[in-house]
Order: sequence, then structure tokens, then C-alpha cells
Amino acid sequence: MRRPDPARPYIRAFYAHNRGAFALTLVLDALVQAGTLYLAWLLGSVLDTITAGRMGELTRNAWRALVFIPAMIALELGWHRARAAFLRRALTQYKALAFQKLSEKSISAFTKENTGRYLSVLTNDVNTVEEKYLCQQFDLIIQPVAFAATLGLLLWYSPLLTVASGLLCLLPFGAAALLGPGLARREKAVSDGGEAFMGRLRDLLSGFSVIKSFKAEAETGQVFARENQALEGLKAARRWWAGLLSAFSDYAGCAMQFGVFFLAAYLAIRGSVSAGTVIVFTQLSNNLMRAVQIIPQYRADRKAARGLVAKLAAVTEENAARKGEPVEPVLRDAIELAHLSFAYEPDKPVLRNVSLRLEAGKKYALVGASGSGKSTLLQLLMGAYDSYGGSITVDGHEMRAIDPDSLYDLESLIGQSVFLFDDTLSSNIAMFRDFPPERVRSAAERAGLGPLIAERGEGYRCGENGSGLSGGERQRVSIARALLRGTPVLLLDEATAALDSQTAFAVTSAILDLEGLTRLVVTHRLEAALLARYDGIFVLRGGAVAERGRFEELMDRKGYFYSLYTVANG
Repeated sequence: MRRPDPARPYIRAFYAHNRGAFALTLVLDALVQAGTLYLAWLLGSVLDTITAGRMGELTRNAWRALVFIPAMIALELGWHRARAAFLRRALTQYKALAFQKLSEKSISAFTKENTGRYLSVLTNDVNTVEEKYLCQQFDLIIQPVAFAATLGLLLWYSPLLTVASGLLCLLPFGAAALLGPGLARREKAVSDGGEAFMGRLRDLLSGFSVIKSFKAEAETGQVFARENQALEGLKAARRWWAGLLSAFSDYAGCAMQFGVFFLAAYLAIRGSVSAGTVIVFTQLSNNLMRAVQIIPQYRADRKAARGLVAKLAAVTEENAARKGEPVEPVLRDAIELAHLSFAYEPDKPVLRNVSLRLEAGKKYALVGASGSGKSTLLQLLMGAYDSYGGSITVDGHEMRAIDPDSLYDLESLIGQSVFLFDDTLSSNIAMFRDFPPERVRSAAERAGLGPLIAERGEGYRCGENGSGLSGGERQRVSIARALLRGTPVLLLDEATAALDSQTAFAVTSAILDLEGLTRLVVTHRLEAALLARYDGIFVLRGGAVAERGRFEELMDRKGYFYSLYTVANG
């Protein structure tokens, strides 16, 4: 059975609700091409009229030209307008489908992939697809028709000259057949190189402050230079190959045009054809030359561009979100981990035989030294990885079998790093979703953003990645987002690490005061007043649960937790 073409949905996206503009562009293009045939006939008729001395016919041709010129201007402008409308919708729908497919991926997919690939296929590759697939497709459809119509008109004038023109047209096709496949390979290489360059550039810009603090500008400059040189080398190879194809096509076309002209001139001298026929053949040989020049090259370009569409399809389908059973956004019993183990690399376990139970509506703390596996455990609870041993169940449903969208309706994670958009404060809190303003303000107040809003307003623009806010303010926005969503389970991974002690205490207290939520808080702030409020504390050591219990119980045991608490509090 033939495998479905993964690029087909993206090709269909070009034309969905867009066929009218596409058809209108083709019709206007065809009329413009017909105008070139009429122009050739008109020029030939004028020359024959001059030669015969027919003044009345010359006057009629003058009137025809006066009507023809503005009509062609109107057709040309209409064609440009229709093509622009088609391209706008085609590219909008193409990129929207790609972003929709990317958005459907699970968190686990993004932990495995390089986002530089997405940046490349949605920027550089889209430009290539626009020029070499969408724009050139009109010529690939119209030019063969124009070629046939031109040959028909030429046959009417002179079969001998037409046969000669047809034979001469074969020259450019040979060049395209030889060089076309190489162009497609080089186009793909440029796309892959652009992807690598985009990923490296993103890394260098993201780590700018680290680079400066370590005075590694020279070394990172060399890294950039290598990637830049590699990409430009691939582009130069593509340009050279495209130049070869263009040069062979151009000069084969010129040879055809000279051949047609000299043969027509020879026949005119012998009296076999009129002087007007020479003009007609000379004029229409441009049509033939254009067709034989661009059709082979455009076919090669189209094949290369379609390869980029297939690449986009592969990127969006790779690590696609698994389907699973939907669960209600309600935790009725518990989330339970049984003999859980996990490793990012074989033979290097991060979590070992972890068993714990998070009962609905209760609040738990997860503590331990750096590197003990706390953040990894929270990522597993968010479904970021399926490759764990043991089990994670939500009200008896195995995590691997749960639909990711259902899981995200059940749980929210507030992480250590916060990403903010270059948009208003309220839009960042609501994540562009439509929440009642009073709910947004309430979540902001509970997260400690009240003073900031009072000072700058909800419409304050946060800057790129929150550059207009302090680290603590960015973290509060992250907390406000989770509180606004109101999922039954709230996971916090050092969410107050960037806050001062007083604000962190107040925010954590507000989270612990929330009724009806199940909370698991990863924290390094070991404050007795807060720890005493948890229903249970899990202590990780070396990826395993070393101790568990309430604060008073753990302190009475004077074990590992007691040591952590003592060190943290001096």
C-alpha cells in the first residue's frame, strides 16, 4: 500500500478557501500571454501594411494599438493584485497549519528537539517556498499553454520555420535534465545548514550575559564564524549550480532565437515569407525562448521547494503527541508513584525506586540537595518523558496512557525559569486567553503583583522575555498564570527562588492557603513556619526517597532532613 504523502496537507493549505484568487490569477495571466501573441500579429501586420502601402489598414492598426496598450496595463495590474491576494492567504494558511501542528506536540516532544529547526523552516524555508513553489507555479501552468498557442500561430505563418523553432527548443531541456537534480540537492543542503546556523545563533544570543562574564567573546566569535562560513559555503554552491542552469538555459535560448531569425530572414530574401512574418517569428521566438528557459529551471526549483515542504511536514510530525485516554480535570483520589526510576542516559539513573502518594486536596513539600532529582520528578509528573520505569498513576490511570491535553487541564507547573512575551502585563498573565478582568486582577494580587500593577498599570509592556521586569516580578507573573488557570494540581519548582525572603514567605503562604488544590512544592527555603503547614514532606537523596513525614516527625528523627534544616538555618 502506498504511503500517504506527508506534504499533502501543507500543499492543500495553499489552496484552501483560496481557489478563487488562484483561478483569477491564472485567467489574467493567460490573457496577458494572449496579449503577447496579439502584439506579435499586430507588429507583423503593421510592417506588411507599410510594405504594401495600405494607408487605411495602417490607420486601423493604430487604433488597435491605442486600445491594446491600456487594456494590457489593466490586465497586468489585475494579475499582480490577484497574485498578491493568493500569496497572502496561501502563506498565512501554510504557516498557521505548521504552527498548529507544532502546538499539538507534547512537552516531551520539545525536550527532544532543537527549536532552531522550527525557526528555520518557518522563516528561511518559507521564503524559498514562496518564490520557487507558489510564485513560479503560474508560469509552469501558463507557459506550456502559451508555448502551444505560439507554435499554433507560427504554424499558420510558416510550418518550416515552426519545425526549425521546435527543434532548436530542445537545447535548453538537455541542460535542465542534467543540472536540475543537483540543484534540488543543494537547496536541501542550504536548508539544513540554515537550520544549524539558526540553532547556534539562538544559543549564542541566549547566552550573551554568560559569554561576557566569562570573557569568551573571541572564542564564541570563532564558533559563529565557523557556522557562518559553512552556511555561506552551501549557499555559494547552490548559487553556482543555479547559475550554471540559468546560463545554459539563457544561451541555448539565444541560440534558438538567432537560429529562428536568420532562417526567417533567409526565407524572406527568397520571397517564401513576408517581412511581417520575420517580425512575427522574431517576436514570438521570445515566447518560445522564455518557455524553454524557465520551464526546466522552474521544474527543478519546484522539486527543491517541495522538498522543503516535505521537510516541514517531517519536522511537525516528528515526536508527534501521543494519543491517550482523556481524563476529567479533577483529582478525586491521588497521584501515586510506584517504584519509579528514570535516567536521561543509560546507566546514569536520576531517580531510583521512588514511591510516594499525593492525596487530593493536600499539600506536600519536596526537598533535597541540588541534583537529587526534584525537578526531574516534577517533569515526569507533567508527562515530559515516557521512558520511566515503574508507574505514575492519576486516580488509577497510568500516566503514559493519559491524553497530554487532559493532563495539562489537570496540572500546572510553575518552574524556575519564566518566559514572558513582549506584550502587556495582563496579556502575559492571561497567556492571551480571554479571562474576566477581575479574575486576572485577583490572580495578580494573590501572586504579589498588586504594587507593580498599581505603579505601572495592567497595560505595561514587559519587554522581550520580560526585560522590563525584575527577576522577582517575572516569577510572580508565572505564579499568577498558574493561579489564574486554577487547575486542581499545582506543581511548584523553586517558584519563589527569585523573590526576597519576605515576599517568598507571603507568596508561599498564599499558595498553601488555597482550598481544594493538590500542591507539590519543591523548595530550598526550609522555614519552620511554612514546613509545619505541609501534610507531608518527601526528602530526596541521590534520586531516592530518604525520608518522609510531617515536619515535626522529621525533626524528631534527627536524620538527613534534620541535617538539611540545620545547615539551611545556620
